[in-house]
Amino acid sequence: MSDEPLLIVEDPAPGVRLLRLNRPDRRNALATPLLAEIATALIAADRDAAVRCVVITGGEKIFAAGADIKEMADKSAAGALADERPALWAAIRAFAKPLVAAVNGWCLGAGCELLMCCDLSVAARDARFGQPETNLGIIPGAGGTATLPRLVGRTAAMKMVLLGEAISAAEALALGLVAEVVEPDQVEARSLEMAAAIA
Repeated sequence: MSDEPLLIVEDPAPGVRLLRLNRPDRRNALATPLLAEIATALIAADRDAAVRCVVITGGEKIFAAGADIKEMADKSAAGALADERPALWAAIRAFAKPLVAAVNGWCLGAGCELLMCCDLSVAARDARFGQPETNLGIIPGAGGTATLPRLVGRTAAMKMVLLGEAISAAEALALGLVAEVVEPDQVEARSLEMAAAIA
């Protein structure tokens, strides 16, 4: 196991905190330990009066490629019932300050559901968004079935969930899933600019 932190926390500007997913070897899959670190970091930011806005980002090629399927496959029925993930997702959704997503590359499954927890998002022109869980015989249970229809409409959500096909950044913008689309090398800078304006 790597000694690298799962989540890198930075304060790049007054009032702005940046959370960087750091599991490149697993395509930033949102395993329970990483999800717990995100929730913990957001709770800390909520309590810190100096933090007024938070930006969450992944890597240059992948924002987050979903949940950790191996972790899910290893769970028994009893383990699924005792899963702490719903409480962690609830803590993330309860974050009371503005949350901005900076999305490069693939944003799939739980990664897309993390995006849906954000108030604003900036995406790279080549970013792709999707809920491919049905291709694995499971459902997008962390917001893909409930939050997605409220954001993009029933028909678009049904297409994304039932077909499991990814959509482009242009489609995500047209549907209202993201707020802005920029060049890949401008995603983080534009997100931080937004956050600084909010702060």
